[in-house]
Amino acid sequence: MRFFLRALVVAAILILGYGLLEPSIERALYTMRLMAMPKPEMLPVPVEGVRASALRDTWNSARGEGRKHEGIDIFAKRGTPVLSSTEGIVMQVGTNRLGGLVVWVTGPGGQRHYYAHLERYADVEAGMRIEAGRVLGYVGNTGNARGTPPHLHYGVYDVGGAINPYPLLRAKPAGVTAAEAAVEASAEGLIARRRRLAGQLPACTTPMILARSTRELGNDYQDCAPCNLTSRVTHPLA
Repeated sequence: MRFFLRALVVAAILILGYGLLEPSIERALYTMRLMAMPKPEMLPVPVEGVRASALRDTWNSARGEGRKHEGIDIFAKRGTPVLSSTEGIVMQVGTNRLGGLVVWVTGPGGQRHYYAHLERYADVEAGMRIEAGRVLGYVGNTGNARGTPPHLHYGVYDVGGAINPYPLLRAKPAGVTAAEAAVEASAEGLIARRRRLAGQLPACTTPMILARSTRELGNDYQDCAPCNLTSRVTHPLA
């Protein structure tokens, strides 16, 4: 009887301990998986509604105090949502002298993604695991950008330091035509990605499938070939 009671107490302690440690364990395991993932060869534009074709390469441009520009400036209307370009872990939500309101995200391959000059933050905090497309904040001109048009400063940092994000933002998947890439970057593609993240579309649905089908079928239906699914979706631009 005593042995049974002791075993029961030990089991209860282990269960309670795992319940308390489970978030930390899951985060550690996810961090290891994140670090082992390949580094992205292409990235979506992290500002809602801005197409890759509208970007300008400002990498290494001269800045004040003898600095060089270690990123890209993406101009948009004040308050435009800033989206995480990758999945990952929010490492910092804070401020600094140059960037103003900033968010740091560690993404696949251990690369760090820097979002600066935000007007305000979205509902994110340090330690949070996020998916690509998560709203991190809103375009502004805080920090040393005061007096300039609202924009996002976006930087990508690897082991050796900052890398130019422009080629990653302009890259297209192999076999994708320029026309298809334009559709992917359009409002249709953005809304499809948002709905997929919100669970309103199946995970296998791609913005390309949604945009192509609404264009070709001329109605509010979209086909998902991988899962042989046809479902009704209200067309956002109808």
